[in-house]
Amino acid sequence: MSKQCYYEILSVQKNCSEGELKKSYRRMAMKFHPDRNPDNEEAEHKFKEVKEAYEILSDSQKRAAYDQFGHAGVDGSGGAGFGGGAGFGGFGDIFEDIFGGRGGQGGGANAAYRGSDMQYNLELTLEEAVFGTTVDIRIPTKKTCAACDGSGAKEGSTPETCGTCQGQGQVRIQQGFFAVQQTCPHCQGAGTTISDPCDTCDGEGRVEENKTLEVKIPEGVDTGDRIRLSGEGEAGINGGPAGDLYVQMHLKDHALFSRDANNLHCVMPVRFSQVALGGTIKVPTLSGEVNLKIPPETQTGKVFRLRGKGVKSVRSSSVGDLLCKIEVETPINLTSKQKKLLEQFEAALAKGGEKHSPQQHGWGDKARSFFDNVKDWFDAEKEG
Repeated sequence: MSKQCYYEILSVQKNCSEGELKKSYRRMAMKFHPDRNPDNEEAEHKFKEVKEAYEILSDSQKRAAYDQFGHAGVDGSGGAGFGGGAGFGGFGDIFEDIFGGRGGQGGGANAAYRGSDMQYNLELTLEEAVFGTTVDIRIPTKKTCAACDGSGAKEGSTPETCGTCQGQGQVRIQQGFFAVQQTCPHCQGAGTTISDPCDTCDGEGRVEENKTLEVKIPEGVDTGDRIRLSGEGEAGINGGPAGDLYVQMHLKDHALFSRDANNLHCVMPVRFSQVALGGTIKVPTLSGEVNLKIPPETQTGKVFRLRGKGVKSVRSSSVGDLLCKIEVETPINLTSKQKKLLEQFEAALAKGGEKHSPQQHGWGDKARSFFDNVKDWFDAEKEG
């Protein structure tokens, strides 16, 4: 008889998150647990199906194999246990539990666990990053359930010591000379079981909530920098400390400037006459406009450094520079008179030859030399 789909067993969608998967597993495992359904073979069978489905889908590699190949992709890796003929997948599960895989810590009854760390990606404008700011962020997190005070048990009841591991949270598995400890499959390492779960948190001991935090952004932060907010992550388990929240910075693109560490870069379009004759142009900076003197005969691509007009380092008092690149703009939408003047100007330049355009003439000499060498090579090949 063909096996039922693991996702159907757990009543979840194929694209469900790890949190949704775990929540559904907890609910169904409590519903069909043998302790709550004594002498009920159907419930016991259903409990084994739920457990097997969760063991496969909670492992990212096995889940990927199952999604691609179905049951054929995970045969021998789920639900068999250590001594039931499982292949390397069974050994892997045990080693993962020993060395921290899938959260199997096995601390025993009432063991306290630190909450998970969280990360929040914060987008900032260049100005906010350079000058610093204060922002309010709203984050989803988990806090200790007030209804059960984090125990997971309904008011008036208490968690019971796990009969499988006797409250240790771990069981010893031995096959021949080889023996290891792994997380208790009955209580998932908690050391206790809950026969009457809290209606508010469904037995987890924590509930989801959104909270608003005020975050002070210092001057000079850059993409990739992180701010650590101690104790603002997920709530701990059984009174354990909360995790931390890491706020990671991401700078938005700016209309005028690009940033490279503490330096800023900008491109300034200028008219041909301004670079030919020289003059003064207005250059924008984050602190206002400044005057930049352009020497006569400045070439396009020339970079001018405006010292101290960059970004103050978040880690020191040093300030970067603004690097301003000159880009000569070709005039468009010329009138007949302007075109005539340019033609007269071009004729005057042509009379001066290399004197007025040394780069152009130098490039022409190199090009002619290149083609002469190519012609000589072809001629030599023909003669040979």
